[in-house]
This record gives sequence, C-alpha cells and structure tokens, in this order.
Amino acid sequence: MSKKPIIVFEGIEGSGKTSHIKHVEQYLKKNKKEYIKIREPGGSKNSERIRKLILDNKSTFSQKTDLLLYLAARSENVSILKKNYKKKIILLDRFVDSTIAYQHFGMGLSLKLINMINNDLLKSIRIDLTFLHLVSKSNLIKRLKDRKKLNRYDKFNFNFYDKVQKGFVKIAKKKPSKYSIVNSNLDINFNKELIIKKIQKIIK
Repeated sequence: MSKKPIIVFEGIEGSGKTSHIKHVEQYLKKNKKEYIKIREPGGSKNSERIRKLILDNKSTFSQKTDLLLYLAARSENVSILKKNYKKKIILLDRFVDSTIAYQHFGMGLSLKLINMINNDLLKSIRIDLTFLHLVSKSNLIKRLKDRKKLNRYDKFNFNFYDKVQKGFVKIAKKKPSKYSIVNSNLDINFNKELIIKKIQKIIK
C-alpha cells in the first residue's frame, strides 16, 4: 500500500463519516503530513457549483440526471486527483462506492453505465482503503432530526437508506482487505481511536 494513500470515508446520512474525516485531518495536521481533502460532490469550484444544484431542495432532477451530475462533479476533480496521486495523502468524503450504492442499489440505475464512466474518468487511480460507516435506523433518524438544515438527499424514507446501506455492505464484501467497517452506533471516541490507529499503520 502506498504511504501516500487514497483513503475514502463512506456511509449513508448520519453515519458519522464527515466527523471522522475531520478527526483524521486533525491527526495529519498535528503530525505534519501532507494531504488534501475532497468532498463529493464538491471539492473544486465547478464541482461545488454542481453540488448546489444536486442538493438544492428545489431541484427536481430525474434519477438519471442526478447520476450524470454526480459523475460530472467527479470529472471536475480528476485533475486534482491526478496531480496529487501518490504525492500526498488524499482523503475523500464519498467517492465511487457512493455512486454505486445510491444510484444503483438505491435507485436501480445501470451499474454497467456507472462503472463505464467511472473507469473512463479515473483510469489507473486506485483507492487504498475505505472506511465504511454503518448506522442503525434509530440513530439515523435521531441524527437527521438534530441537523439544522436538511438537503434533498437527507429526506428519503428509511427503506431507501436501508437499500443503500446494504448496497455499501455488498460492495465491501467483494474486497474485504480494502475496507474497514466502522459501527457508528458505538461511542464516537472509540471509533476515532480505531480509525486513527488504522491510518497510522498505512501511512508509516
């Protein structure tokens, strides 16, 4: 595994992935490690513009348009990924697995189409490790209620999120050595320590 790996944080809404990526950032800064962080959709000027369109509560895009917008946002970040690949640690708040879990397993869109475009965009770029955060129905509901503002993707019913989370698990089972499962129902500090220890091992 590269000492300048690509590390992805995945999971459905309310699973704690964004909180944990902040903990990892703090650790890397403290230890003077070079890194970049990209959120999806977002991460660059044009990708952030696309993010606003996708998540806007007034947007009424079809499922296929949503998919293409997500992939367009990723396309805008490819140059950033290539520039920093194996030169800096790359932290990604969502990536390819989210597209497959949400758009394929959640919405039933073509996996072949998703893989074809992703493969064309990313070429030889490979993910080193993915932290998959899993959350219970009760904690998902509670955490979404605690949010001050909900975007369009925070408002699906639980059956949708359940399909997406099960999709994430199916993806992880295909390459277990590349995934670390985080039980987000456990104490946040326990999970923080677990994640940091894993990070320490792969960047030494």
